Amino acid sequence: DLCRLMRALRLASKPLAKSPFLRAMASASVPTWDRALGLLILLVCARVAMGGASEVDAAVAAARSAFPKWAEKPLDERKAVLQKVLERWQEKKAAATEWLIKELGCNVNFASKVQVNMVDMHLGSCLKMVDLIKFEEKMSLGSLVVKEPIGVVGCITPWNYPLNQIACKVFPAMLVGCTVVVKPSEVTPVVAYILTEAIHEAGVPPGVYNMVMGDGPNCGEVIAAHPDVDLVSFTGSTRAGRRISEVAAKTLKGVRTELGGKSAALLLEDADFKKLVPKFVMHLMSNSGQSCNALSRMLVPTSRHAEAIEIAKKVVEGVKVGKSADSKASIGPLASQAQWERVQGYIQTGIKEGANLVAGGPGRPEGLEEGFFVKPTIFADVDNKMTIAQEEIFGPVLSIIPYNSEEEAIRIANDTVYGLNNAVGSASPERAMQVARKLRSGMVMINDTTVLPDAPFGGYKQSGNAREWGTMGIEEYLVTKTMAGKPKSNL
Repeated sequence: DLCRLMRALRLASKPLAKSPFLRAMASASVPTWDRALGLLILLVCARVAMGGASEVDAAVAAARSAFPKWAEKPLDERKAVLQKVLERWQEKKAAATEWLIKELGCNVNFASKVQVNMVDMHLGSCLKMVDLIKFEEKMSLGSLVVKEPIGVVGCITPWNYPLNQIACKVFPAMLVGCTVVVKPSEVTPVVAYILTEAIHEAGVPPGVYNMVMGDGPNCGEVIAAHPDVDLVSFTGSTRAGRRISEVAAKTLKGVRTELGGKSAALLLEDADFKKLVPKFVMHLMSNSGQSCNALSRMLVPTSRHAEAIEIAKKVVEGVKVGKSADSKASIGPLASQAQWERVQGYIQTGIKEGANLVAGGPGRPEGLEEGFFVKPTIFADVDNKMTIAQEEIFGPVLSIIPYNSEEEAIRIANDTVYGLNNAVGSASPERAMQVARKLRSGMVMINDTTVLPDAPFGGYKQSGNAREWGTMGIEEYLVTKTMAGKPKSNL
């Protein structure tokens, strides 16, 4: 067994083989069976199926077959089925929390208080807000306009908020009568299985919900290209979203994308820095910085640049990085070695390009020499043309950028290929709103970071074209039909 295990180590991927833990476990000073046990624990925590084209074909066929009956069911009956899913989910939260810690490295508090409750938020909100949708509307000249389920929806979801992204896609789609084929991230597969168990146990009819586990090229792209998939809803990187759009274009199907961001917190001269700087910094730090809408740039007046640095530095120094199960820790590790190396690379690039490192920096925090832990990092005196101000880092790294006028601040905030989120801070709500209207992003937070489920979530530019959450998130899965000849409505 030990020989097989050591052979597995030799065949391990390059990033895994570079792990200091693996090098230590391979040391002759470590007893043989302790070494074997350590390697085994690191290498495997779960095994899941690796789906491909044949599995996608079977799932799409099942979804296509189930679509007519599910779409014809009265809305109240579909709501009753999904209400049972919500009830079954309550029994799965403890297991999901455990696996969010194992798979994602998510801090236990964030996993149990935020991540697992995203299912409740989205499904609970959909069950209420679907009643606001006008499924039929009589036009003034007599035509009847109806909204119908678009058909089979392919849902491709990421690892950073795995339950959130499945829930805000599949439940609105199923609720209005669509059937779905979901491909969760292969980085966080087990939590997807746990949610799927709740859906199955609730009695959702066969074929209405289908999950295929696999990677992007061999599974996700197959879903996007499939001629019997009517719509693709994708959340992930801008690079992957571009590829999904290219593949899906061959069948001219609709593609809804929710992609990356490089969001700015714009603090005006009159803003309450003591209140807002900590709030905006902690928005970035949550989920270890692995959020598409994270406020990773902070724009401050040159006259208050030093004040912003001082406050932000104190906040970051109070962020405790710890193991995922540590309830006293603020944030846990990043999700993977690849993600850790990516963030480390950006930190090194920031230093090389001349940004002023005022907190954090390269390497792991003291006392956490093993694992994908990152020091919460702040760069000041950042030029918006620098790489760290232009590219999505997806880690706890903040760029503080000084500006000399309100017009310059707006220009800097908009000087990005992304347009998902921004924030504005001002003592004057009216002034904050005036600035917010000039920012080219799908969302703008005003003196706060709260995002509520009854309003749409989505971006401009290369942050994608989807609108999830709220009634618009439900309408994404409907297609409009005009009935001419002055017909009567069934409603």
